[in-house]
Amino acid sequence: MSTTTTRSIPFFAPDLFDADRDALLEAVHATGTATAQKFILGERTERLEHALRDRLAASDVVACSSGTSALTLILAAMEIGPGDEVVVPAFGCAPLASTVIGCGARPVFADVDPAALTMDPDAAEAAVTANTRALMPAHVFSVMADMPRFRDLATRRGLRLVEDSALAQGGTLGGRPAGLWGDAGVYSFVQVKTFGMPGEGGVVITGDTELATRVRMLRNHGQDGVHRFLHHRVGSTSRFDEVMAGFQLYRLDGLDARLARRAEISTYYSTRFAPLAEAGITAPPVGGDGRCHYVYTLLAERRDELRAHLAAHGVDTHVYYPRTLPAQPAFAPHAPPGAHWPNAESAARRNISLPLYPHLDDGQVEHIADTVCAFADSADRRRTDR
Repeated sequence: MSTTTTRSIPFFAPDLFDADRDALLEAVHATGTATAQKFILGERTERLEHALRDRLAASDVVACSSGTSALTLILAAMEIGPGDEVVVPAFGCAPLASTVIGCGARPVFADVDPAALTMDPDAAEAAVTANTRALMPAHVFSVMADMPRFRDLATRRGLRLVEDSALAQGGTLGGRPAGLWGDAGVYSFVQVKTFGMPGEGGVVITGDTELATRVRMLRNHGQDGVHRFLHHRVGSTSRFDEVMAGFQLYRLDGLDARLARRAEISTYYSTRFAPLAEAGITAPPVGGDGRCHYVYTLLAERRDELRAHLAAHGVDTHVYYPRTLPAQPAFAPHAPPGAHWPNAESAARRNISLPLYPHLDDGQVEHIADTVCAFADSADRRRTDR
């Protein structure tokens, strides 16, 4: 890392697409002036689906309106509904629970691994009942869930496996890309994701061609794409924008370089933070299989103090999930009264995320790491003085 410095580092970069403004304007112009006047689900969307399918060696990729919508479409295509249960992590983003509830099923919350923060396979298996139809593990921050164990569990218990890989594009585990371990997976393209764009969007990834056919119909009111106003299923509106498809096709060539820069920054952070465990700060491991460098998250015993210290030194941070899903007012009615998920509750109390985006320069990255280490050093001194 070099030694250039800065003292004001936002968590959500306001200039993510500054270098791509001309390409975005060109995508708007090309779409708006094309003879076909096709603004959704046109040839650019089809080319993006094919490009991602070939990149992943997937059977099919279906573009839709968001990562959340992608999960909803998968559950609908699997005909999961009233009377069914889906096992989900107790710690994570709202769509893990809301998409299940939205289809009329019940989310059953399982505790997470204390280090990886992804759903614990043993806890998930303990949560399986006669009404369980599916497992929905999620990759979290920068670590993939233990998908080989979930794949085995789903096979043994006759369950569908829905892989919430919304944030994990670019991650691989055992040589298999994130999104291809389940019966179906998803990616989100909301702007801060690894393949983000200036709008909403996502895809369903699957090796099941029959499931993909159902998803394609469901995203467009149950139509088959050939016969307009012939509705085979009760569907919804979850279509992809042609301007964004053109923009994503342009940005796809640079994705590997952006992912590599994220990995480089993550490795630097983890190397610097590895000695800080005694100061109550736990960092993700350096590199390794099953990493996806979307968000860099620490677990800190004095999280709020660390956050204030970083803010005082010009570093913006973010706490993604300050509550467990069962503790959210929207989802609490679906959780057993008085139940606890200790690892999820600990993660909600301790997690803090640092800036991680490809155009952070070396000086900014060093400043962030130096500031965290300085906080840990002061904690060590206080402990020694007692």
